[in-house]
Amino acid sequence: MYSLTRRKFITMLSAAAAGTAVAPLAKLYAQNHPHGVFNRPEPGLCLTNGLGEGFGPIVDKLPVNAVELTDTVAGNLSQIPLLKLPQGFSYTALSITGQPMGDGSVVPGDHDGMACFLGQNGHYVLVRNHELSPAENKFGNRTGCLPPNGKVYDPFNLPVGQGGGGTTTLIVDRQGRLVMDYISLGGTIRNCAGGLTPWGSWISCEEDVSTLSNGVNTKMHGYNFEVPAMLGQAVDPIPLIDMGRFNHEAVACDPRTGFVYQTEDRGDSLFYRFVPHVRQPRHFGDLQQGGTLYAMVIDANITAICDGSSLPAFNEHASVDTRKNVQSFLGQPLPVRWVRIEEVNPATDTLRFEGHAKGAAVFSRGEGAWYDNNDGLIYFVATGGGNNGDGQVWAYNPKQETVTLLVESTDSGVLDNPDNITVAPDGTLYLCEDGGGEQFVVGVDHQGNLFPFAKNNYNNSEFCGACFSPDSRFMFVNVQSFGVTYAIFRDDYRPIKLQVPA
Repeated sequence: MYSLTRRKFITMLSAAAAGTAVAPLAKLYAQNHPHGVFNRPEPGLCLTNGLGEGFGPIVDKLPVNAVELTDTVAGNLSQIPLLKLPQGFSYTALSITGQPMGDGSVVPGDHDGMACFLGQNGHYVLVRNHELSPAENKFGNRTGCLPPNGKVYDPFNLPVGQGGGGTTTLIVDRQGRLVMDYISLGGTIRNCAGGLTPWGSWISCEEDVSTLSNGVNTKMHGYNFEVPAMLGQAVDPIPLIDMGRFNHEAVACDPRTGFVYQTEDRGDSLFYRFVPHVRQPRHFGDLQQGGTLYAMVIDANITAICDGSSLPAFNEHASVDTRKNVQSFLGQPLPVRWVRIEEVNPATDTLRFEGHAKGAAVFSRGEGAWYDNNDGLIYFVATGGGNNGDGQVWAYNPKQETVTLLVESTDSGVLDNPDNITVAPDGTLYLCEDGGGEQFVVGVDHQGNLFPFAKNNYNNSEFCGACFSPDSRFMFVNVQSFGVTYAIFRDDYRPIKLQVPA
């Protein structure tokens, strides 16, 4: 990517939409694959990410339900264009921190990872994380995710009425309006991301490994928890211990095998595969039966097709360190293997060190992950990866046992530390930024080019939790602070589908 300011990024797209010629930033990946990157590159061809037009320029937009936003924790928002979106798109602003919920609670703060399920009567069901610490103060409220039914994993040593992280569940109608919301998981800490299962549940991940020594916790933390999408109340929380105790971020479940892939938000994180004891899990609770945990290994004895460079080794075991310069391998599938992690529930935050010692590949801040139903690939993000530390997107192919670098940001003005990722039903990737300055949802088109889809027009808080309704009519996405869920849709309610070039 060439050096571009955010303003220049938007200006170039506006020029393209007006018919002005725009010089390509780089060669395209490939033309034949639906995602444009997984055909083996021609020898001698070094690839970089280009700039795509996407849905055209993005412009200021007021929320459709602006009249409902006169009294929020952030003040009167009724006259503020909270988002920039392409022409022909609109949105509603839902379930804002501090608003009353259907179960008598108030909406907790720090909205984060999320998934969408098809509910009853054509409604959509969202299960949404809240990245809250115990008794964290959000606009004067320390309640957090404290469910009315009293089912919490950790009651914490806190005054009555104070809680921590967890999840909420939202029912949204086909016009993007909130029908009902309630707390669905409580007593956890810093629920950052997670992932949906094929059997209609959400796995919520704790990005926290605190122990009993802090005087607040009554239980160990650092686990995943499964939340049914349509339970109607808070779940009885059971930690999925065999999936590992570490600084969890996101998961992606392969419906063909039942394997669950996991990311870890550490500067020297690993990419994990959990193989459940229940073969082909199909029901809530199957993952509670345990399983076996593995970490990905990329051996370093590989050279780049484009320039003959070698993969950078991580340690004496010659594992790959993706924090170093691997851009010459963009679009080149790399063979992988897996090593077993024996100590899945360590007393301290040491699980990844066992993987390091066994040669596991190192990713800088593994964050978003998503399974693509179109081609069976597992996409995951290294938020601090790449030579510049501006972020990478990888794609693991479980059939071929390869991993491919799909995107590497060489300019934060175009892609600024991507975090959560989702895959639209048409195969387009969408990345939620979590960097400094202006924050965007950035799309990756079918040729591997990047385009802005949405901009946080209110402040510089991160986007998170992007996901699509099963019918592709809505993108739902959160902004963490002040804590709001947006329902984005076309004005004519047609599916959000990017036109594929002929």
